[in-house]
Amino acid sequence: MSFFARPHYASDATQFIDQLKTAQPQLEAEQRQGRALLWDKTIDREFQRQAESARVPQGAYVYQTLPDPH
Repeated sequence: MSFFARPHYASDATQFIDQLKTAQPQLEAEQRQGRALLWDKTIDREFQRQAESARVPQGAYVYQTLPDPH
């Protein structure tokens, strides 16, 4: 056994999360629903390819205004 091993130690953050999960068992399912709502999306590869090919290259100085053609 290592000299530095602390087998029964749990940090304050770990204890808090364990208590929170015990008090609210539905919390993890709600987190997964929120993630699915915002992040777990299917990607339309064809649309992504079209959008990338239509991209206009950025100028050297982005805040430079073009002169008025009139």
